[in-house]
Amino acid sequence: MANASPLKYLAGYPENLQTQVQQLLDKGRLGEVLLTKYPQGHGVRTDKALYDYVMDLKNDFLRSSEPLSKVAFDSKLHVIAHALGTHTTVSRVQGNKLKAKREIRVATLFKDVPVEFLRMITVHELAHIKEKAHDKAFYQLCTHMEPQYHQYEFDLRVYLTHVDVVGKLAWPSGQVAP
Repeated sequence: MANASPLKYLAGYPENLQTQVQQLLDKGRLGEVLLTKYPQGHGVRTDKALYDYVMDLKNDFLRSSEPLSKVAFDSKLHVIAHALGTHTTVSRVQGNKLKAKREIRVATLFKDVPVEFLRMITVHELAHIKEKAHDKAFYQLCTHMEPQYHQYEFDLRVYLTHVDVVGKLAWPSGQVAP
């Protein structure tokens, strides 16, 4: 099931890390390593539970930012947009006013992963409320909300590599994410 570039999600990382991941893939141990490091999935399964989870994080770190009108899992994200989450602002004219509504959509892939990966994508999309570009200020905000952000992002990219080459892992479902 290997594709032309099995490490496409890791292209920006140092050669030695890519080599380690490739060796684990070659030995058939990449999934085992991920399951050992992250032994359990989360319990966020519905759009309402995801909304509550995202709002808890938003209230902890971005209380005074613009409100969110919608948070949902989206089954089309990974396939169509080549994205794992999106943040959008929908503007509508109401009378003589322009109303903007913010939405966050998270790929359904995140229903069946460890809470650390869900937290990483949620923090990433929430950071876009304040910082539009993927610049230094954006990543500082991400690490303020989740100090392990960069590690979780790397491990998620390793998992996406596993999904492409081998397939999804079956994490045992856990409690609703903290």
